Amino acid sequence: MKSRLIMAVAAVTLAAGAVQAAELKQIATIAIPGDPLASFDISFVDAKTHRYYLADRTNKGVDVIDTTKNAYVGRVGGFIGVISVNGKPNSDRSGPDGIHVIGEQIWAGDGDSTLKVIDIKTMKIVDTISTGGSTRLDEMSYDPAGRVLIGVNNAEDPPYATLISTRAGHRIIAKTLFKDATDGAEQPGFNKADRMFYVAIPELGKDPKKGGVAVVDPKTGAIVKMLTVSNCHPNGLAFGPGQNFLLGCTAHGKDGMPPVAVVMNAKTGAEVARIAEIGGADMVAYSAKNNQYYFGGPNMPGGGVLGVIDAKSNTLVQKVAMQGGSTPHSVAVDDSTGHVFVPGGAGPGGCSCVMVFAPK
Repeated sequence: MKSRLIMAVAAVTLAAGAVQAAELKQIATIAIPGDPLASFDISFVDAKTHRYYLADRTNKGVDVIDTTKNAYVGRVGGFIGVISVNGKPNSDRSGPDGIHVIGEQIWAGDGDSTLKVIDIKTMKIVDTISTGGSTRLDEMSYDPAGRVLIGVNNAEDPPYATLISTRAGHRIIAKTLFKDATDGAEQPGFNKADRMFYVAIPELGKDPKKGGVAVVDPKTGAIVKMLTVSNCHPNGLAFGPGQNFLLGCTAHGKDGMPPVAVVMNAKTGAEVARIAEIGGADMVAYSAKNNQYYFGGPNMPGGGVLGVIDAKSNTLVQKVAMQGGSTPHSVAVDDSTGHVFVPGGAGPGGCSCVMVFAPK
């Protein structure tokens, strides 16, 4: 009897592990109307309203998708679109870029260093906020208790973050300069435990093998501390369980840095895990429902992949190859369903669409 009980417990444990380590399968493809999707940036899911938002530079707007029906809803225009410099598209001056949903508003960064506030009900821009630069306002995060949004001005020199109150008046609280950042500043995240923003810094002091995570106080904009990480060149950042966060490293074989993802802990500042065979990242995301991180790796050797990482064991579960010219640099999750949304470009063989994945 005892041996049968042990075997039963082991079977349940294995089953639970299998659920957490589930691979993804594609369940839908959502076509994006308008001009073929040649340029896009950040995406965001509001799980409460079941809406997915995509910064569609090609069509100069924010695309809206119903995540329950996997259907295109509409587009909010009024953005700069793709800007060319010396005959070539310039990402630093194009927009829209970063996106975050706060209540009944969409906050979207544009290529001219402005932030546009959109009323979801009317699908109209109701405010435009200047953040004082000449290049794009990129990725964002939000402190819901303090009602403070952080937007990263990653293409300025030096890069900085703008902290903005989401209360009436939209007061700019602070500008946080990343003086030691010598290759921009990237995806921020908010840690509910210590109530601080964490910002991925790809390079410190012109050393390509030394990156960091700036910890920023939402109340003052002060940099509380700088966590360092080696051989990663962090771009993406997403919080998971137990104050762990995943760094999406752009390391992909150049500069003596093999493809890698790094998990760190905000409380200790220590590296928890280093995950090999996945790198070349831009955005990363976390699903509490699936207990998985999702890793957009457009620059992996051999072609772009969407990585699936188990957040319990911090191990790589799957690498999903993208079709044709689709580059999975943007990724978002609807945590009401556990579905993962990845836009694909219109390059050779690309889909000019949003691909939807679900755990098998």
